[in-house]
Amino acid sequence: MACVQNLYNLAHRTDDDLIDELAAAGIAYVPFFPLGGFTPLQSSLLAGVAARRGVGPMAVALAWLLQRSPNILLIPGTSSVAHLRENAAGAATVLTGQDLAELDRIGTGP
Repeated sequence: MACVQNLYNLAHRTDDDLIDELAAAGIAYVPFFPLGGFTPLQSSLLAGVAARRGVGPMAVALAWLLQRSPNILLIPGTSSVAHLRENAAGAATVLTGQDLAELDRIGTGP
């Protein structure tokens, strides 16, 4: 098995344990709808962290995923150059421990 793909993002986190198990086994995880899909992620906590980091909320959501685990591979879809730039900003955004703690309050676990 090369990777697993399931619904997972900042708000929908039922695969938290699975991601950790896959990381331990060296298997990649590709989040499906990493930005919330048809209902984009919206949260005052997300907006607050984004404002502090000087990037858009979707960049923060992607940065959170990238910092969540080293086995997470992102394939965020977009149909506009503006969204592509915001998505790319997520790869360069480093979240602090405080940022991560705030963002973790958004998610739902098992």
